[in-house]
Amino acid sequence: MDVVVKSRNCEVSDKFRSHAEEKLARLEKHDHRIIRVELEVTRESNPRQHDRAVRVQLTAFSKGPVIRAEAAAEDKMSALDLALSKMSGQMRRAADRKRVHRGRHAPVSVAQALADSVALPAADQEEDDTEVVRQVGPITVMGDGPLVVREKTHTGAPMTLDQALYEMELVGHDFFLFIDKESERPSVVYRRRGYDYGVISLDVQ
Repeated sequence: MDVVVKSRNCEVSDKFRSHAEEKLARLEKHDHRIIRVELEVTRESNPRQHDRAVRVQLTAFSKGPVIRAEAAAEDKMSALDLALSKMSGQMRRAADRKRVHRGRHAPVSVAQALADSVALPAADQEEDDTEVVRQVGPITVMGDGPLVVREKTHTGAPMTLDQALYEMELVGHDFFLFIDKESERPSVVYRRRGYDYGVISLDVQ
């Protein structure tokens, strides 16, 4: 397994690199398919965030889905330990969930998730020719809705609910957006409690 260490706004010593390689090698016991792990260390310049001054992001590339975890702490070593703990937990949960589905007691909420999925109707909206323009800091905002501060676009092939749940666990999120392979609907699976999940699907007319 290769370990690539990057840094932003700070320097990384050879001692830290060796320490990181030794610690990250333990991830292979959770997923032997890991090929490479990228570790990025970023130092925050805001003095008010001294307890979160260093952020560590881990990205693991394997023959399966990408796994990502990040954490912030006062120093590099602590941030690395927190991020590594998160990633190990994500790998364990994904492996446990896989065993549950293949084993004896698949959760009812997952087994019936597609059957109980909620179709969201298109909202009835009246056309309004007047458009509100307002200034939020240096940004001009059209309309009176909330300001979108971040936008992401991902490519992805249609997948089953089981695969979407698996990938959600690996990235450590509480929700996962995907195209359902069977219904071809845009869908979101989200975490509820323990192994309970919910699914929201859009009925595109």
